[in-house]
Amino acid sequence: MIEKKQSWSESILVYRDIRMLRILLLGAISGFPWVLIASSLSLWLKEEGLSRSTIGWAGLIFGVYAFNYLWAPLVDRIQIPYLSKKIGHRRGWIVLMQLIILLSLLIWSVINPTQNLALLIGVGLIIATASATQDITVDALRIEQINANEEKSMAAGAAVAVVGWWTGYKLGGVIALFTAEFFENVGIEDYWQSTFLVLGGIVILMNIALMFVHEPSNNSRQIKQSENDKIIEEKLGSSNKLSKFVAYISGTIGNPIISFFKKNGFTIAIWILGFVFLFKIGEAFLGRMSIVFYKEIGFSKGEIAIYSKTLGWITTVVFTLIGGVFAMRSGTIKTMFVAGGFMAATNLLFALLAWSGKSEWLFALAVIADDISAAFATVAFVAFISLLVDRTYTATQYALLASIGTAGRTTLASSSGALVDWLNGDWGTFFIITTLMVIPSLICLWFIKDKIVISGK
Repeated sequence: MIEKKQSWSESILVYRDIRMLRILLLGAISGFPWVLIASSLSLWLKEEGLSRSTIGWAGLIFGVYAFNYLWAPLVDRIQIPYLSKKIGHRRGWIVLMQLIILLSLLIWSVINPTQNLALLIGVGLIIATASATQDITVDALRIEQINANEEKSMAAGAAVAVVGWWTGYKLGGVIALFTAEFFENVGIEDYWQSTFLVLGGIVILMNIALMFVHEPSNNSRQIKQSENDKIIEEKLGSSNKLSKFVAYISGTIGNPIISFFKKNGFTIAIWILGFVFLFKIGEAFLGRMSIVFYKEIGFSKGEIAIYSKTLGWITTVVFTLIGGVFAMRSGTIKTMFVAGGFMAATNLLFALLAWSGKSEWLFALAVIADDISAAFATVAFVAFISLLVDRTYTATQYALLASIGTAGRTTLASSSGALVDWLNGDWGTFFIITTLMVIPSLICLWFIKDKIVISGK
């Protein structure tokens, strides 16, 4: 029997599920820390007179997102004293990381960047580490809101998670930029430091809202993990405290990785990892330097807030939801090919803006096009790796795949400022180079498109 394809209206109704509202909040919690260590930190350093190269290399703090899979197994299994029992395993980890971020913002509020650059970057690294750790459990909790057999709901959840992430990042950025500009205009000398106190208040509000997110029981996951530990213990041929410890560590670290390769086959698994690593590098190079580019070309903080943040947020929300429906109807593979082409084409608009000089209408067009491509790309990417994970090791496998993708975006993109300097500030050529960066990932995707089995393909 041939299954009747859903209409667009029927697909859109999936978003009415109450679980999508919870996923929206989780996405916002995940996206907000990037306001602190991306646009706010970059502009703060720029306005303190630091070079493009310094700002670019400061982005190395994002590298922790590429390695959070190393401690993801611990997040999957270790209970936080008091918090885990009171509010749940996943939410306990999120609240702990939010408290660390809040404390870091208090420290930033009393730092002079030019006199304490190493300390400032060190605190930024702490924020990034807490955020990367938080993402492990946020993503797991988000996936666990949806049952394993609900493929279309998973695609919708991916779209809503992306909307939430960009809501936290874009609207958080609007608040940060307008607050900083307001404090600067009223004569507050350390206006960025004061801004971070306001942003700390938002962190507190997010923790309150988190208490309304349902956390499913983790009994079945714990039972399955214990069963796998016992299998390892039996293979060791003994049952004592040492063998139990070895089995626990081996099961915690090794089983999630073995499960991934066994499910996909070694060759396809390697091509999957190659695609994940390369897919959004060009976008990351552009994103890392975008706010510096906007400032150098002559846009004010208020104009950046309106065009890049507010307008960008509206565009991202609309087209992320459309992208989710597109992924539900056409599959994640086709959506990623479409998004890859969009990403390459929209970077050319930034090259045109660089060559034409300050132009508000071209700036708006470039931002809208970039956000459309990013929306489609992120929805497809999140849905893709969400469907690949084993529910027994949700946090670890998702963190592994997501961190590999982040590795390409953060470690390589940290050289973006140096690349612009090497090009002697030729922003147009820089954006052309970012356009070409998408090609290798699409080659990987072409190789696996008919060999990988995922729902909705």
